[in-house]
Parts: sequence; structure tokens; C-alpha cells
Amino acid sequence: MPPPPAKWKGRCDLNASFCNNKLIGARSFVNYDGRKRRSNVTVVDADGHGTHTASTAAGAFVKRANIYGLARGLASGMAPRAHLAIYKVCLESCASDDILAGMDAAVGDGVDVLSISLGGDPVPFFVDAIALGGFNAISSAGNSGPDHYTVSNDAPWLLTVGASTVDRSFRATVKLGDGQELDGESMYQPSNYKSKLLPLVYPGLITGNSDTALCMNGTLDSVDVRGKIVLCDRGTNMRVEKGQVVKKAGGAGMILVNDALNSYSTNADLHVLPASHLPYSDAAKIKVYINSTSAPTAAIIFKGTALRVPNSPALASFSSRGPSQITPGILKPDILGPGVNVLAAWNTQKFNMISGTSMSCPHLSGISALIKHAHPDWSPAAIKSAILTTARQKDNRQQPIVDEKHVPADLFAVGAGHVDPQRAIDPGLVYDLAPGDYIPYLCGLGIKDESVSAIVRKNVKCSSVKSITEGELNYPSITVTLPAIGSKWISYTRTVTNVGKPMTEYSAAVDVAKGVTARVRPAKLYFKEVNQKQSFTISFRRNGDGFGPAEGRLRWVSKEHVVRSPISIFME
Repeated sequence: MPPPPAKWKGRCDLNASFCNNKLIGARSFVNYDGRKRRSNVTVVDADGHGTHTASTAAGAFVKRANIYGLARGLASGMAPRAHLAIYKVCLESCASDDILAGMDAAVGDGVDVLSISLGGDPVPFFVDAIALGGFNAISSAGNSGPDHYTVSNDAPWLLTVGASTVDRSFRATVKLGDGQELDGESMYQPSNYKSKLLPLVYPGLITGNSDTALCMNGTLDSVDVRGKIVLCDRGTNMRVEKGQVVKKAGGAGMILVNDALNSYSTNADLHVLPASHLPYSDAAKIKVYINSTSAPTAAIIFKGTALRVPNSPALASFSSRGPSQITPGILKPDILGPGVNVLAAWNTQKFNMISGTSMSCPHLSGISALIKHAHPDWSPAAIKSAILTTARQKDNRQQPIVDEKHVPADLFAVGAGHVDPQRAIDPGLVYDLAPGDYIPYLCGLGIKDESVSAIVRKNVKCSSVKSITEGELNYPSITVTLPAIGSKWISYTRTVTNVGKPMTEYSAAVDVAKGVTARVRPAKLYFKEVNQKQSFTISFRRNGDGFGPAEGRLRWVSKEHVVRSPISIFME
């Protein structure tokens, strides 16, 4: 690694030998009161979460990386040559003042990309520490899915990241006594385990008690599970805890089946006994089999790492969904990144594999760092635009990205789609924004002057600002609400900047749902030079019946690029 860049102004509060040309800064802001030079809480990671996310964003290349023999291969973070600076803002909890102090320090130290795998319930921007500190930040969308209106970190100056699966599985197959084989997942796959058919029992069927069906602590004391494989329903208590309850009661293995809410979204957990996590569609098959025989049996067969898994990427059930409660006229989340069964560094062992939007966020942070390196003069908004307008809408079967129920995921789940790093380096056109461009938007939300001033950190009087609606912000995605049939056209103006080759022509193509008419003026844009800006107007009108959300796409197409913007339409 080369030395830190000349602009670096940070420091390392660890012993000098712990920081180097890779880890160039380390500071703690836990219990920070604004006056102390140093927090009294060590910056060392005792939890593992910070180590995992940091290595995902910028970890160096490591040969033969693996987790208990699984996922073996060459591993690295997204930007392995990037410098890392760590700002610790959480202990048992994360205080808003500490978060804001850490973010401000990072900006002051000269950090280019802030990766923030933190979140809570949606709150107004002027009392949201991440929104206040994050004009240039990248944040995760949250783990409150699959319900809508759960997305957080949704300010338009943040890149809000949802979580998807990868095309890799850690296969633990359940073989039933009647010959059926059902593929699930588990991280615990001991090499010396000898698979064989064992008695299979569903405690919930025996007792008729929902807590017993969930394998809650203490509920198996009255059920004979010794030496048997136990079927447990997902819900209430933690997945690994269910296996602990089974093992304590003498069970030999566990089959964990999803509830309807999580459906096909499974996890490879480090269980304490042989286990397999199966989708909801397999729950009924197993229960029907148990009812069909007086002596049901099952075996768990470990098959290691499976690659090129179909329906990948798919949306994770826990990934929070829009619309935004704070700014519904801006489509959130913005983008999807890998967030399920992610292998990365850990504080107490070499590697760990965990899931969450905390894991998808640093993927996008590292990708943003790569784009920043390739285009050092680009603004944060330009980098975000490049990521959004080049995203993939299809999976590895060339079918629409599906959600946890294996139906096409809507825009409030996937945003612009799944990140495509190679294409994001060369997007052709970008929708750019300067910090001051957010002031008319904030005033248009009806926020008080003092609150707008707190966000942008300068005095603002909205009475002297020409406010704009959310749809008028020069954002890479478009959200429009259409009133009744016969109403006037609703129009928004957008400005794009040519970051591709000079002397290039783009043609507009717009696809919208049935019941909506859309048009773009002008239909062609011609750029004579790089960094030239051109504006266009996109207009919408109802032409038929229908209510609720609908979708569309705007594409600017040249010989070398396709610049896509998702369109979210709500028909009143």
C-alpha cells in the first residue's frame, strides 16, 4: 500500500504498530461530548460487525479464504487498494450525537466515502444524525422488510442500499424416508458427519402448541426428541437458538422451515448440530409426509458449496422496502447489493459469514471508491447516478429479479436494480446535483427554516427560495403521482451531463404501465463535448382506469450506452 494521500488529516488512536498504510486512521466517538480530544472507549472492535463491513468495502486480497471449509477461494473487498479509516460510534447502542461527531470528523479528515451500516426507524431529516451528517455518505436501507414503508436512511443525498442474495449456496439437503430430497442451507457441515436416516418428529404436531412448533426454550422438555431429527418452524426466537434448544433436549439434528413471511429467503447459519434451513414451500411437503406414516424418518446430507444458484440475485426478505415515509416522492431504496451469506473478516477469527443490509452497504461503498478513483472530479451525486442508471434489472436466468416469494420484486424493493460495477465506471450520462440544489427540495417539503438550516448548515429562509416538488429534484429515478383521468399532463425537467465521448447522440425510449401515457421532449439529445449538459422534459397523464402503484422505465440510448431511470407511478 502507498502512504496516505497528502490531503489526509486524520489520526490513529491505537498503538502506533496497529495502524499502517492500509489502516490509516482509527478514532472512537462513543460517549463523545464535543469537548474531549479522545473518547474513553477503545476503538478496537469487540463485536465483529465493524471488522466485517470494513473488509467487505476495502479488504486486501486473501488466498484460500473460507469459513469452516466452505466458500473457499480468493477473497477481497470491493476496493482492495483503498485506505481505511475507522470511526467507532456504537457500543451497546448508537447515540445520535456520537454518529454525527464521527461523520463530521471523517469529512474533516479528508475521507472520500463514508460507509454507514447503521439505521433505525425513519425520522425527519432534521433530527436524523445520518441525514444531517451524510450529504456525501452512503447508507444501508435497513433490515425491517419485507413490509413496505420500512426503509430508513432515505434522504436523497444518501445512497440507500437494499440486500440481495448471491449465486452461491451452502447446501444441506434433507432426504425424507419416502425418497424426497429438499435442498436447504447450513454453515455447520462437519466433515466427519455420517448421514443416515433417523426418526423424524414435529413437536408442534404432538402438542398442538405454537411455542413447541417454534422450538422455544423449554418447550421440548415434555417431547421425546432424543436421537431424532426435529422439525422447527421459523419465527419469534433466533434461528440458531432453535438448534440449541433441540440439542439440549437430546435431538440429533434440526430441520428449520421458513414461515410464509420469509418464504424462499434462507440463511446459512452456524448451527450447533446438523441442521438444514428450508424454504416455506418445503414445510408443507415435510408435514404431509410426517402425517402419512407411523414412522417418519429423515437424513441431512451436507453437500458443501454450490455455485451458479438460479434466481440470483434475489431480494432478501429482511431488506427494507419503500415508499419512504419521509420523502415519498423520491424512490427508495436506490439500489441492491450482495447482503446474504457474505464472507468477510471477523474480530475473533479470520472470517465470518453473516447477512444484512449492513453487508450490502459496504459493497456499494467500495464500488463508490472505485468510481471515485476512476473519476476524481465527479460529485457524490454523479457517482450515485452512475450506479443507478447502469444497474441490472434481471437475474442470472435473464428474468426479473424476484423477492422472497419468488415473484418479480417491485421498485420499492429493488430501486434501480442490482449494482453492476463494471458498467457504473462508464455510464455515459449522469444526473448531477450540487449541495445547494437540495435546498429548494427541502423547502418544498414544508420543513421549517431552522430545520432546513440545520440540515444544510447555513441560514436559509424558504420564503426567499423558489421551492420545488420532490419530482423536480434532478434525481436519477422518477416518482410521479397522477390524479384522475382527464387531468392535465404532469411534467418534470431533468438535466443530464455527458461523461462519455463527445459527438454522441442519445434517443429516448419510455415504457410505462397500461393506463398511463408518457412522452419525452426533446426525444433526442446531442452532445458535442464531454461535460456538456442537456435538459429534457418528461410528462405523464392518465389514460385509463386503475389505482395504486405502477412502474415504468426511461432509457436514453446511444450506440455505446443505455442510461436507465426507473419510474414509480402512483395513480390516485
